[in-house]
Amino acid sequence: MPIELIGRMTERPNSEMAPAGPGAPGIDLDWLKKMFQAQDRSDFDRVLIGASSSRPDGWAIAQYGATVTDSLGFLVAHRPGFVAPTYAARKGATLDHFTNGRLAIHIITGSDGDDLQRDGDASMTKPERYGRSDEFLDIMKLTWTSDRPFDYAGKHYAVTAGFSSLKPLQEPHVPIYFAGSSPEALVVAGKHAHTWAMWSVPVAGVEQQIDALYAAAAPFGRKPGISVSFRPIMASTEEKAWERARQILEAIRLVRGGEPKAVAKSIHTQHQVEWAEKGEIHDQRLWTGLTQVLGPASNNAALVGTPDQVVESLLAYYDAGVTTILLHGFNQYEDAVDFGRDLIPTLRAEVRLRDMRVANAAAVDAAAQHVNSPSAAS
Repeated sequence: MPIELIGRMTERPNSEMAPAGPGAPGIDLDWLKKMFQAQDRSDFDRVLIGASSSRPDGWAIAQYGATVTDSLGFLVAHRPGFVAPTYAARKGATLDHFTNGRLAIHIITGSDGDDLQRDGDASMTKPERYGRSDEFLDIMKLTWTSDRPFDYAGKHYAVTAGFSSLKPLQEPHVPIYFAGSSPEALVVAGKHAHTWAMWSVPVAGVEQQIDALYAAAAPFGRKPGISVSFRPIMASTEEKAWERARQILEAIRLVRGGEPKAVAKSIHTQHQVEWAEKGEIHDQRLWTGLTQVLGPASNNAALVGTPDQVVESLLAYYDAGVTTILLHGFNQYEDAVDFGRDLIPTLRAEVRLRDMRVANAAAVDAAAQHVNSPSAAS
């Protein structure tokens, strides 16, 4: 399978080393255009447009992105519970047409109760929120695919004669990405997700999580794709890459001062902290030094090395079953350009070679079985 590569958008310059201050514009259109176009030129398949209680509307940002790019796709994060699923489906179908079939939706159920309360969503436990997400996706998919009015009666939603004359441009519907590692989350992901997303941990930890997801998806006869998010730190030599990693660490320490580390609020973040506590370096170049400083404030485990070394590490995840990789740097624009020049072409080429070798081996094996079969012998 071809590897899918996802970038990341912020609506203004904002990183751990240079966070946007109180006086920064809420949306910087020049920045948005620059970042969308850089990641389009760098051959990313999609860019993730995040969601929180203080950020602009991701649907509108994606629509703007479609006007300044040619082929880049948009992965819009969406929290169920604030918009009716029938209306969200119509929004998604409309945007899918406006982007010429470049839309995907990333369902964020919400592990941060404080942030949910800022939007007035404070009455549910986490398992209840995943139950709501399940029903939300049931209804969204029915709205996208039903050729006649449908009824739906659930614990959180009830719809009578639901129908949309507008269907997504993509068939059977807009791809759904999903995050969450709790038992409840895995069931919803197994039932609905086109791709399930996790943060970066060592290959062995990713394999364990893939096994858990596949077990949850088996009753539905499904096998979702797997996305893992990474923060590459690259340089022309391995020594220079590690030097750059230490410089990034010190720059973040200076910015943060004595600010306390974030607290793990999801199983994804707990996994990342647990691996950081086991050691600073895993699988040769997965570096958790930033996790030890920042805590699980964001996905901050980095792959450190030359571009070829980082590609080698990413291929180990691909071999483990990862189908999608999110790449997000610390110098947002510069790193997006560097990824497109130094990392993405090599990674795609190596994946193609791997797939060709697998296909050729399968063809040889099939031919040998045919020659040795009783019918061929007769």
